Order: sequence, then C-alpha cells, then structure tokens
Amino acid sequence: MSTIQPGGGEMKAITISRLYGSGGGEIAARLARRLNWHLIDHELVARVARELGISEQQAEVQDEYAKGFIARVVSQFVTTVPTAAAPVVQVAPKDQTDQDRYQETLRRVVESAADTGRAVIVGRASQIILAKRRDVLHVFIEAPLQERIAYVALRENLDAARARDRIQLKDGDRSRYFQTVYHQDANDPMLYDLVINTGVLSLDRAVELIGLALEEKAQTLSLPVEALGPARGLARYPGQPADFRPPARLTDTQPSS
Repeated sequence: MSTIQPGGGEMKAITISRLYGSGGGEIAARLARRLNWHLIDHELVARVARELGISEQQAEVQDEYAKGFIARVVSQFVTTVPTAAAPVVQVAPKDQTDQDRYQETLRRVVESAADTGRAVIVGRASQIILAKRRDVLHVFIEAPLQERIAYVALRENLDAARARDRIQLKDGDRSRYFQTVYHQDANDPMLYDLVINTGVLSLDRAVELIGLALEEKAQTLSLPVEALGPARGLARYPGQPADFRPPARLTDTQPSS
C-alpha cells in the first residue's frame, strides 16, 4: 500500500474520526500496522498536550514507533539552556487561559505529527486542525447505534444498557466539545474525504478502502485546486438534461383553503 504514485505526491498523515463504538480506534491501529506508520492515538496526543515536558518513559506507550515519534515531537517544543543540563519547556504566555494553552499545544502537536509524516492520528479534532492540508486524508467511521452497543459491550465487558449509556456519554461529550471549541458539527460529512459505515463493512475492508483513498488523494496533489471535483475528466452532457420533479401537490408549501 503506497502513498506515492507516479505523477502524484506524498501523503503525510491520515486522521481517523469516529462515533464511539464504531471500531474507529481498531481500524486506525490495523491501518498503522499495515502502512508501517506511527499510530498517534487520543491518549498520546492528550498527554503531550497537557504537559509539554513529558518524558518518553512517562508516556508509557506500547508501540516502539510511537515512542520514537513522541520523543521527536517533544524535542520540537524544548530548548536547551546553555547553562543548565536539563531542557526548559517553552510555555504559552501567562495571560492565556489553561484551555487556550491546551488548545494551542494540541494544535502544535497535531501539526508536528503531520509535518513529521507517516502518521495515523486518532481523534483530537485533527480533522479540523489539518483541514487545509491537501496531503492529509480525513476519514470518519460510523455505525448504527445497535451495532455500536454490541461492539462496546463486547470490547469493554459491559451489558447492553451500560454500553448504551457509555456511548451516549462519549458522543455527547464529543459533540459539546466540537460545538464549544470549534463551532462545528464533528459529524458533518464535509469535514471528511471518506465516510465508512462499519455496520455494513468489516474493519479489514475499511482498512483496504482507506488505503485506496490514500493512494487516490496522493494522485491529486500535483493538480491545481480548481482542477479537483466530480467534474474532473468528464465531458459535457450530449444534450440538455431533463428535470423530473414531483407533483406540485407534494411541493406546494401554501396552506390549503
């Protein structure tokens, strides 16, 4: 599964956003293994965002690629003072609120992940932070509620009622976070290049589709923005398209007398 194609460019990152219980985290892990990319999950990014000076040992991440990556990311935020042996972390101005500092640090960490490249970034508003970058693929994983309940019940050893409650709590927190901080709906399909329903498709098939989308988007990097879109490569219709509209009685909004 290549990210560089003849005539195309190199993709730097994939963001995986998901409804809780849709299998998005598992898809991200499988995808990272298949691509041999760094898996940047929500816990890792959150820890770095909370404390810029966190050490590699404190992070306690399991994946060796992630450990090496986090060390490089942290080093970008640290400057060594010539008169001291220990590094000093560059912090935000004091007049910023804790939330402002958190959001600014999170943005810098996510952007650094994309700049470093070969990163599968899970959650943490990465689809919004990196929205303007053409070398990043944005994916959203969804599934019907009943299927998500079954997934959470299995993975977290919960009964169906507790699994439902947990999903509602996580979905609610996520929705409020995006509305409050970014004034956006995280479920808006226009934020993503690819939306996958795991109520229909298996996790492995989702990984395959993301790989295809990654290669396809890489092919477009050499094209100007105005050349993108569904009209790319198409000719005009041979004739005038006809409009088939529903009966007026179904579209009439005037109140009946």
